[in-house]
Amino acid sequence: MNKYEINDYNKVKRGANRAVYEQATVREILDSTFLCHVAYVWEGRPIVIPTAYGREGECIYLHGAVANRMMKGLLSAEQASLTVTHLDGLVLARSAFHHSANYRSVALFGSVKKLEGNEAKSHALKVVMEQMLPGRWDESRLPSEKELNATLVLEITIDYASAKIRSGDPVDDDEDYDLGLWAGVLPIKQHYENAIPDPRLKFDLEVPMSVQQKLNEN
Repeated sequence: MNKYEINDYNKVKRGANRAVYEQATVREILDSTFLCHVAYVWEGRPIVIPTAYGREGECIYLHGAVANRMMKGLLSAEQASLTVTHLDGLVLARSAFHHSANYRSVALFGSVKKLEGNEAKSHALKVVMEQMLPGRWDESRLPSEKELNATLVLEITIDYASAKIRSGDPVDDDEDYDLGLWAGVLPIKQHYENAIPDPRLKFDLEVPMSVQQKLNEN
């Protein structure tokens, strides 16, 4: 698959010129973070919450406690919709009406299934942790059988997806360019700061390689 099928679910209607349906672009945006917002219905009311995820191929993994209402709501619906957004800058136009933001976002829709067996669940949890911080899984105590039994893991197969991207300068009305008002872009960048050791560390330990590598990317 090189491009997602366009339908009523994933078609970008407002700002259609910013829409991207290529799989590679969607994956690039998904892979550059680990936080998404998931929509679900609970007792007839819509709810949206942030949660961590991991992507592997065309699958998204989510996890939570076995009593987690988001997980139960998704399982009941057998369908899921989630979004990911990177805010890249404030776009400050001359006109208040034309203020905007530079961003990269993805909306995806998929079918939901519950992962069975601790081996499959452990693999999915590794995918989520490695999305958060590559290499950290091998630096950690792995989940125990008791912990895995208390965890519900869902696999969302991406059926449809689209990206929407805005970049560049403000776009003002022609007559507003003659106004003596400043306009431009205020870039926004996210970076990691130096790691803070847990005060309860009992040993003189170096900052792990996964953290060092992430800091080197700054």
